[in-house]
Amino acid sequence: MNIGPYKIDLLETGRFGLDGGAMFGVVPKPLWERAYAEADAKNRIPMAAKVLCIRTDNRCIVVDTGNSQHMPEKLATIYGMDFARYTLEASLQSIGVRPQDVTDVIFTHLHFDHAGGAILHDGSPRFAAAKHYVQREHYAWAQHPSEKDRASFMKEMYEPLFNEGRMELLDGPGELFPGINVIPLYGHTAAMQAVNITDGATSLLYPADLIPTAAHIHVPYVMGYDNHPLTTIEEKKRLLPQIVDEQWIVVFEHDARTDAATIRRGEKGLELDTLHNLSQ
Repeated sequence: MNIGPYKIDLLETGRFGLDGGAMFGVVPKPLWERAYAEADAKNRIPMAAKVLCIRTDNRCIVVDTGNSQHMPEKLATIYGMDFARYTLEASLQSIGVRPQDVTDVIFTHLHFDHAGGAILHDGSPRFAAAKHYVQREHYAWAQHPSEKDRASFMKEMYEPLFNEGRMELLDGPGELFPGINVIPLYGHTAAMQAVNITDGATSLLYPADLIPTAAHIHVPYVMGYDNHPLTTIEEKKRLLPQIVDEQWIVVFEHDARTDAATIRRGEKGLELDTLHNLSQ
């Protein structure tokens, strides 16, 4: 897909599984299984970790980096980490991008399934030439998270970037690159940032864990993982009318079946409109 000067690819970095009840909060299991996928014997549902690669003649920007291939064995088993088919490195290679070609990495937030791929097994940055960006407020939260989301932060996956001066801290919403804007959100975790790419005619939104799967376009479908679920609801109610009215393409970062879609109002509420296959 092309938007303005940017060529945009959505890349798979691996699969994993999360508890379906945690992914859908108070929504009953029969409803979320029908809306998304049936759970396995451990109540896990299939999850993807998809990242954006945004390229121009002089920039190569990656948004999020997926899971680490070097998770402790116990956690890798709990989360059903699977890199047999997809890895970040192989997916970038499939579109002709080498690690040294990446100029910028935008983290929506620093949870392990979004930042884990940024660091190699030896603790060095995967993208040695790149600047990395996250909201200052979110980085401060990651240093002292709550008991609720402490397990989602693994400092070894992002602290080396800060220690080596490769992390740039952002202060609020704004245009990071021409036509690429960040939008801080507070329901899931402090100052997670969605990424919006627009040329005035076409807009693509990468909302991270605000709308992690296509099933989460429904306002009440809010994750149990969210620190502030009522804030998530308000953020969805604020953004979804613009998404629908302006026909933004929404990327579902964790959806194992659907890459992206526009959204429309239907007889029973919001529904997917045009599907977009952005993966290689």
